[in-house]
This record gives sequence, C-alpha cells and structure tokens, in this order.
Amino acid sequence: MPQLRQTAMNDPVILTINGGSSSIKFAVFSAVDPPDKLLTGEIQRVGQPGTSLSAQGLGAKADKLSIQAGGHGQAAAELVKWLRAPLGNRQISGIGHRVVHGGFHLIDHQLITATVLDQLKEAKDLDLAHLPREIALIESFGQLFPGVPQIACLDTAFFKDLPTLARLLPIPRKYFDAGIRRFGFHGLSYTYLMQELRRVAGDTAADGKIILAHLGSGASMAAVKNGKPIDTSMSFTPSAGLMMGTRSGDVDPGVLVHLIRNEKLSADQLNDLINRQSGLLGVSETSADLRDLLAKRGSDSRAADAVDLFCYLAKKWVGNFAAALGGIDTLIFAGGIGEHAAEARAGICSGLNFLGIEIDAAKNSENAPIISAGPTTVRVIATDEEIMIARIVMQICHP
Repeated sequence: MPQLRQTAMNDPVILTINGGSSSIKFAVFSAVDPPDKLLTGEIQRVGQPGTSLSAQGLGAKADKLSIQAGGHGQAAAELVKWLRAPLGNRQISGIGHRVVHGGFHLIDHQLITATVLDQLKEAKDLDLAHLPREIALIESFGQLFPGVPQIACLDTAFFKDLPTLARLLPIPRKYFDAGIRRFGFHGLSYTYLMQELRRVAGDTAADGKIILAHLGSGASMAAVKNGKPIDTSMSFTPSAGLMMGTRSGDVDPGVLVHLIRNEKLSADQLNDLINRQSGLLGVSETSADLRDLLAKRGSDSRAADAVDLFCYLAKKWVGNFAAALGGIDTLIFAGGIGEHAAEARAGICSGLNFLGIEIDAAKNSENAPIISAGPTTVRVIATDEEIMIARIVMQICHP
C-alpha cells in the first residue's frame, strides 16, 4: 500500500465508494490534482453476521471494528458516522461511485442527477450482482450528504469506442440495434493499468500490443493496441468470458437451454447458477477462493481441476487476444489473483513460448514488477480503482 498523505484539517476531500455484493471499499483523497490518498478502508460481510470495518489513515485506525449493517444503506450510515472523527473539519467536495454497468444509455463518467439515477434503475436487471447495491449506496450518500455532487464512474467507459466487430454479438441484428452488445467491464482497473504502464515503461510500451489480465473473484482480459482497447472478454454482462470465483464465464448456450427444459430453472434460478454457483466454486464444490484451492491442490482432485481449468481457459484468452492484436508486446497481471498467485500466473503462461512469453520462476515467486525471461514483457501491476475514481471526480467537480 502506498504511503498515506496528510492534509490540513480544513482542506476539502473526495470520498470514493466501491460497493461489492457484501463489501464496501472506501477511500478519502485530497481534492487536488493529482489527488493523494489520505485514508483507505473496507466494510466486509455487509448483510451478514460479523459485519466489520477496517481502515487506516488521517490519524485513525480501525481493525475489524464490529458494526451493524443489514444492508448497504445501513453500512453507508455507519461509515459516515465512523468518518466524522478522522475527517474533522474537512468537507467532502465530491463522492465518486464505481458503477459496474451503466446500461444502454450511460456510456461515460458523469454527474449523478435524478435522470441518471432513473437510468441506472432501468438498467439494474442487466447486472443484478452489482447495480441494486450501487444504487442503494448512491441514494444513501445522497441523503447523508445533500448537495454534495456524486459522480458515476463507469467500468464500461473504457470500452465505449470498441470497434464494431468487437461490439457485435452473433445473434439477430435487431438485438444489436436495440442495444444488446459487448460492453466490457473492469474499465477503471484497465484505465489505471494503462496509465501506470505509460508512467513506468514509457510511450512506446503503452502504445504497443498489450493484453491486460484483471484476475480476481471477478476476472477478465482486454486487448489494447495503440493505447486503445480493441476487444475484451466480458460482454453484455460481467458474467461472460473467463471462468471466475463463482461465475461461469463463457458456457455453451445449449447447456442453459437444456437446464431450462430439463431442470425447469426459472430466470432467477439460472442467474443464480451462472453467477453464484459456478466458476471455481462450482468445479471444486468447496471454495471460490483460489488460495484455498491452491492449498488443497495436492490432496483434492476437484480443487486441482478447478485451478487447472482456470489457468487453461485464461491461457486460451491470451492466445485469442494475441491473434486479434497480431502479436503481443506486454502481458500485465493485476487483481487479487493476478498480483499475488504466482502458481496461477505460471500456469497461465506455461506453453506460451511461441508468443515470446517465458516466466522467470524466481521473479514470479517474488511477485516482482517484471517476471518475464523472454522477449514479451510480463508485468505484475497492483491496480488501484479508487485512485481512478478520485481522478474522475476531480475532472468533473474541479475541472
């Protein structure tokens, strides 16, 4: 974690909110350009027993402080109550929310108005895993901080100018005309990774042929050429593409038709199966956490199958995007798995020598910034979605 800065007690600050299904990551930044991170924390197990708040910065530290939060709205109220002491007299000048899916109409970061909120509500069925909770947080902070501008920072914005061939889905054209297309997600992470690559490696590297791999409980890849995305693994929803913690990723549509016909699954049941029962959890039948599965890999064949399948499918996506790019100059790993799971990185890169991808085992085991031994540079970069949210808020609220 980067060193947290300090500010004067009356300086304005930015609050960033990154809401998950059962967690809320939050951070406080100075309202300057570029913003400095002053405080960072997370509320875990929202809506479950044992809800806790952990944070550090601005002279405050909380280590799994127990709080009551039956839902994201109550968690927001508890967070604001806790923030009063570390914030002191500092005024919040803007609140940035990570919004995973902006629906058919919202394609860029923007100020949240009543109209924008209505559009998000109309789109919530497209992303039941994220949007309902994100909307609840936006409404809660709107009530808790009336008059403070809130900004929707869209994960899809990075991909707003995808080439038509990448956006098209091979279904009847009328559905594309109605807005059903590849949107792409993890855009805040990818924007940060590209900015960081340009900072540490220069323009030549950042304008080359790049594959970005954001691998965590949610996982995706993106192909970038000349600084612009040309394709990505996630599609109309964040359920598509790579195998994930509990999400299936790409699966034969005929399997879903079969389950509907023979298992009599409803739409909600099918959604639950694809997004909450599949992926690493579904294959292993024990855990959605790759760390658990790696620990049991030698003694549990199902855990081994889950790990091996995850790496195999990710390897195929690297090959897919290398073909789309016409080669590869840089492969970047990020996210919880990408940054910390050396065994997974080695498994994904194994056998890709024909693409110039070779791993230095010692550097890989150390999670070094560069882990490659071949002509294609393989990097590990710790992503930072919160700093991207803060930068977006600064651009919109303090141009």
